[in-house]
Amino acid sequence: MTRLLAVADSDSYLKWAAGLLDAAPASWTTELAVIRTPIAPSDGQIAAAVSGTRIGGGSGTAPAVLSARQLRRAAERFEPDVLLLACTGPVVDALAAEVLAGLRPRPVLVSGLPGISVPATEKAWIFRSGCDLFVVHSGREVAEFSEIGHRLGGGGGVALARLPYLDLGERSAGERDRVVFATQAKVPRRREEREAVLLSLAALAEARPDLDVVVKLRARDSERQTHNERHHYERLWNEMAAQGRVARDAVRFAAGPMHEHLSHAAGFVTVSSTAALEAIAGDVPLLVLSDFGVSAEMINLVFEGSGCLGTLDDLAKADFRRPTAEWCDANYFHDAAASDWAGRVDALVEESRQGRLVPARSLLDGPEHAAARRRARLRLEVPPKVLRYGYRAKRRMRRYLKAF
Repeated sequence: MTRLLAVADSDSYLKWAAGLLDAAPASWTTELAVIRTPIAPSDGQIAAAVSGTRIGGGSGTAPAVLSARQLRRAAERFEPDVLLLACTGPVVDALAAEVLAGLRPRPVLVSGLPGISVPATEKAWIFRSGCDLFVVHSGREVAEFSEIGHRLGGGGGVALARLPYLDLGERSAGERDRVVFATQAKVPRRREEREAVLLSLAALAEARPDLDVVVKLRARDSERQTHNERHHYERLWNEMAAQGRVARDAVRFAAGPMHEHLSHAAGFVTVSSTAALEAIAGDVPLLVLSDFGVSAEMINLVFEGSGCLGTLDDLAKADFRRPTAEWCDANYFHDAAASDWAGRVDALVEESRQGRLVPARSLLDGPEHAAARRRARLRLEVPPKVLRYGYRAKRRMRRYLKAF
């Protein structure tokens, strides 16, 4: 029997971890915890992230938010065969190298990425190079990260899994009259680009009063998420409404589980959210907006050739599309039999029990990376409020010194 302890640090990684555990073999014993950091999810985000999984619908007990010291003690009590480090890169490195280092017997270390990872990046590999297995979600991603690993060294193998939340969709028996816009914190970056999206949604709402136009938020303006969002859509909308540029009630803003919104959706739109894959899985026609570019920087390069790229003008006309079968086969919708991550984990656990497992070598070991690792660990060990006060004091001191 395999014992797996998963650790997440943000809303997107928590959703991924909960879904991956849901797809784990029934013989495994699993636990899930959240490590306390400045981007730890709120209670509402935690509930939304685990919704639809065994964790969200089984015992009803939400994953606990633990300090670094509490997590270490929990790991010592649980005695895992496997640690799934479902966290942002610097946190994975700090957990593997320091906070959870020295557990005996040493667990197999597994990490991965919670969504679309095309193109593969060296940075993602380097931060997770201390892990024995790296989990991704398409044949293309396996090939690209395997090439990076072969070239840079460090790390372990690359395994394939189906994106776990693609199977959480549920078709509503009622009317499908909702258009869901899934926000993405990182892109588009400029305020005017985000305002253009909102204006197009407002135009759609005016032209199609039969549709419920919803901006699905990853986080409310007061909540944290995996990436900082400088121009929050709800805040922009309220400012535009106050200026008379849009009708305040034309568009609705909502949080909650994406699969629940999609169960009522007649159409879906995004700039680059992984939720586009959830829409495809739920047979919801969609648009991936290309107005701001199709590139690695826009995190939408993978949708080239899908048949789903469109413009803000298409959105205003509710001109949604479905992807080609060829694109689906090559990207994230592979045959379930091709997924090998669970078997690879079991094989590594068996090697570990027999004393034959050679631990992965992190590319961040060494004195040149020590300062960065200390900063990452500081984010795990110091309460977020104290960190924020420290950051503010540091900024004030910099401004004070610049005045001289």
